[in-house]
Amino acid sequence: MVSVQEQYEAYPYPERDPADEAKRLITGSPSHPWEIDHFLFAGQRDWSQPFRALVAGGGTGDGLVQLAQILAVNAVPYEITYLDMSKASRAVAEARIAARGLENVSFHTGSLLDAADFGAFDYIDCCGVLHHLPDPAAGFAALRAALTPGGGLGFMVYAPHGRSGVYPLQEAFGALFEGISPQDRLARAKEIVAALPEGHPFACNPNLADHHASDAGFYDLLLHGQDRAFDVPDLLEVMAETGWRLQAFCTPALYDLARITDRPEGMGDVAAMAVAEKLRGTLKMHVGYAVAAESEQAPPKPSNRALVPHLRGVQPRALAQAVAQGKPIPMAHSGVQTKLRFPKDTEPLIAAIDGTQSLNQIAAAARLDPLAFGALWGKLHRDLVDWGLMLYSGLRKG
Repeated sequence: MVSVQEQYEAYPYPERDPADEAKRLITGSPSHPWEIDHFLFAGQRDWSQPFRALVAGGGTGDGLVQLAQILAVNAVPYEITYLDMSKASRAVAEARIAARGLENVSFHTGSLLDAADFGAFDYIDCCGVLHHLPDPAAGFAALRAALTPGGGLGFMVYAPHGRSGVYPLQEAFGALFEGISPQDRLARAKEIVAALPEGHPFACNPNLADHHASDAGFYDLLLHGQDRAFDVPDLLEVMAETGWRLQAFCTPALYDLARITDRPEGMGDVAAMAVAEKLRGTLKMHVGYAVAAESEQAPPKPSNRALVPHLRGVQPRALAQAVAQGKPIPMAHSGVQTKLRFPKDTEPLIAAIDGTQSLNQIAAAARLDPLAFGALWGKLHRDLVDWGLMLYSGLRKG
């Protein structure tokens, strides 16, 4: 069997060209600083204070580069430790950081199981790694040991239903290709996948695209030697066993059973999220934030009028104009499509979201008393936050 380390030495993932750093910054979840602030620090972190982060299993550097670049642009004093077992992946990540002229990043080759050896961190990024460990619980525990009080974890792990067809192919290829090189495994697997019948669960799955993107993406998706998926109960169970508590998924609306059908009276939150995941059927990963189990940290509440809102993935003026015209807002995420509707009188509030004004300032500009503002803003908050379109943070540039 090709080991996980051998795979990523042969095919660093995701495939990235450091020269592309001159053209674009790849952003996403987790580890955007607005998101970190929103979910872990109630939208009120003092970014003038030093920020120490660990990128555990950093791969070719997407989360690392995003975090370092946005912190640097906002003049945040930061230190980031990158840790990965693959020297080839590390080389790509180092080249990307160098291409941007970013500083205060230290690179280490090793296992995330040794995370605590590098100190304690305000924030830990672990994206796409824990599900590739022989014992994921050991990984969760190792990261918990490296967390400072009041800090948190941004994670991504695979989910089962949206990856329909993947695991039977992984098992079949593992049995077929024992003892041959990664390059030969890739070539032979591509031939077989190209000839799959139309009705094969993998061929029918529109949620998966990595195998089309690059050789590294194909190998990571279908030829991985150590891969498992977590449904919601599995994930929350391993978190509880290792000292973590789920703070929130990045897109809570996907897990909200009430947005799909009536929630039975007495059904608990975990059971409701589990049913929602099954009814959605398209979630191929869980992305979210976790805090220490004993922590009292909570996401921001719109009753705190000092909060500064930011829109993400949508332009305030365009959204405000559509709302003023009474148009529904199309929303698509993880194979789920819906339409958001907001009252026309929320238009001036949306237009005022510029990443610098607090809720108090937005209310004052709209000449709304606290009760009237609270009623209108609550309608915006629920849908925009739950669909990942609005975050609260005192950090201005994203």
